Amino acid sequence: MRRVVIAAVILASALTAAAQTRKPEATSLMGTPLFAPTPIPNQAKLEQDLKDAQSVPNPDSADALVWIGRRQGYLWRYQDAIATFTKGIERYPNDARFYRHRGHRYLSVREFAKAQADFEKAVTLIKGKPDEVEPDGAPNPAGVPRSTLQFNIWYHLALAHYLQGNFAPAYDAYVECMKVSTNDDSIVATSDWMWMTLMRMGRKAEAAKVLERITPKMDILENQSYHRRLLMYKGLEKPQSLLDTAKADATTIATQGYGVGNYYFVMGDRARAKQVFERVTSGGGWNAFGFIAAEADLKRERF
Repeated sequence: MRRVVIAAVILASALTAAAQTRKPEATSLMGTPLFAPTPIPNQAKLEQDLKDAQSVPNPDSADALVWIGRRQGYLWRYQDAIATFTKGIERYPNDARFYRHRGHRYLSVREFAKAQADFEKAVTLIKGKPDEVEPDGAPNPAGVPRSTLQFNIWYHLALAHYLQGNFAPAYDAYVECMKVSTNDDSIVATSDWMWMTLMRMGRKAEAAKVLERITPKMDILENQSYHRRLLMYKGLEKPQSLLDTAKADATTIATQGYGVGNYYFVMGDRARAKQVFERVTSGGGWNAFGFIAAEADLKRERF
């Protein structure tokens, strides 16, 4: 028995030491260190995908560096991803993809101003150029990519503004994003954040117009959470139904939860909004935009 106790103490000490040597990938807006989960879902496959990306004949090519950085990001290695994309910018300064992806990871680590600068640089690089489909790192069940480079640049630039509480430029960027939203998945993603942004500015009539094209029967392959949020704004789903997330993953909980919290907020129910935002930020999906947005609101609004 004594040996068992000693072994348990040694194991606990080892786990504590390991935790202490881990470096946080980010710091929350409340000042809390944020670590990658252990283990990450599908970690073995994601690690193999990264090894494959690093093993191509020319790992310093633009395409290879984009994929290496993306694969690092899927493993929650955001600081490594930022370093990889920075390397790409140094070697290929006119390739908008590196600013788009580094900006995304700056959002993940709560460095919003840096993210905004990257997306604004990307906007200058895509000006006058045709859009291009962005390959999926995690394909949807249909295997059909639903976003483009220009969509992602405008979408994330708008989000960078939104997270900083700068709603007017966020709306302007969402207007540009809608111009390159060419399928129902991108339309609902843009429409959702556009509605929230307009409501934050008190432009309720314009927000209502955003919802006119949203129907229960849309061709949604990826963005079911945004679609459900929009149906909730229209009164076709109940807020509580979006919070019934017993079987949902952390990202879905954060995404649907933030939509509900924001809905309560813009409808004037600050107490319920705070309660839902706190529920979102108590979960494990700290990399989700809904989680980050809930943090930003909790800090900015000081409920």
